[in-house]
Amino acid sequence: MSNFVDECNVNVEGGSGGAGCVSFRREAHVSRGGPDGGDGGGGGSIWFVADHNTASLLGFRDHPHRKARSGKHGSGKRKHGSSADDLVVSVPEGTTVYDFDGNLLADLANNGDRWLAAAGGEGGKGNARFLSNKRRAPAFAEQGEDGEERWLRLELRLVADVALVGFPNVGKSTLISRISAAKPKIANYPFTTLEPNLGVVRIDDEDFEMVVADIPGLIEGAADGKGLGHQFLRHVERARVLVLLLDLASWDGVSPEEQERALLHELGEYQPDLLERPRVVVASRSDIAPPETEWDGLRISAMDGTGLNQLVGLMADRVREARLADEEKARTEFVIHRPLPDTVSVERVGEAEYIVHGRSALRAVRLSDLTDPGAIEHAQTRLDSIGVNKALRNAGAREGDIIRIGDLSFEYEEDA
Repeated sequence: MSNFVDECNVNVEGGSGGAGCVSFRREAHVSRGGPDGGDGGGGGSIWFVADHNTASLLGFRDHPHRKARSGKHGSGKRKHGSSADDLVVSVPEGTTVYDFDGNLLADLANNGDRWLAAAGGEGGKGNARFLSNKRRAPAFAEQGEDGEERWLRLELRLVADVALVGFPNVGKSTLISRISAAKPKIANYPFTTLEPNLGVVRIDDEDFEMVVADIPGLIEGAADGKGLGHQFLRHVERARVLVLLLDLASWDGVSPEEQERALLHELGEYQPDLLERPRVVVASRSDIAPPETEWDGLRISAMDGTGLNQLVGLMADRVREARLADEEKARTEFVIHRPLPDTVSVERVGEAEYIVHGRSALRAVRLSDLTDPGAIEHAQTRLDSIGVNKALRNAGAREGDIIRIGDLSFEYEEDA
């Protein structure tokens, strides 16, 4: 079974918040002790973090569930429950996160990039927090909020300085084994490489190194998904430099020029801007090429070493230029992170039925006991303060219409 996994599904669930406590002081010589229930602690959140020490998504294949711990409940004497620690999940550099509708949610391209995959629930407030001049003995508290739970799809796009691109059995695996310490499987039949291989190429006298990816062989029609083309081409997207490896000893007699045209066509069909990527075009297997084969560009042989030093030099030059361009781009681009507004919205779902959306509205009704008059009054006040009543009026709600907020349903009553 392969130890390289580049796509998977994962279920993430943030921890639930702890419940607030309903408690009153009970001490000698204190006839009417006030409320002293503490708050519940917050649940842990789940963060995806790009880690250069994580090579693939293998850890999610057999264990797709990740769940953070829940917060502790509050207790009497105003003791607050402890919050749970966040759960940090390492993913490879180059991991992209999608929802099941295909929407891109996050792109963790660089080591240390972080993304909140599932937020933990907030802890509930204890009854001591609801003490006021009008409400001297509140007998209710908030339940903890449930943590966010959802399924996500992860896809890995390898992050490499150079991607070796070519048709099957053109010598990519042999080449990467000669210029780096990588030891890929090598055999004389197509599709020997069924998963990408990474190798680090070092130029000792220049203290320079670059990461080279051996991308599994493409075939014509790969851009349309033929021959697992999308899975292979995905790993080309993040490479700074492309090396097009052509075969001087093609078994079907296709010329190097025709191979180059076909490869560029597949790259352009899959993602047009790949044609603008810096590239090196080289013809391989010169040691067994027929004498009549014409090619004016660089010829190499991974078997006898012909042209390898020149090829590595060209690759290094292109990588240096691309890295400088990336640094310049990073200095001129700024990313501003703003918190998402917690807006309240109303959706009409029937002739006389409405659903209220919004986290603040859900929290307003998630009290421990809405049969308590004080809890009902507090919930009504809170809903009005966040604009729910106004939003319902604007949506056309009338006396007697059914209003749903989370699991709670009630009849709408217009203000006096």
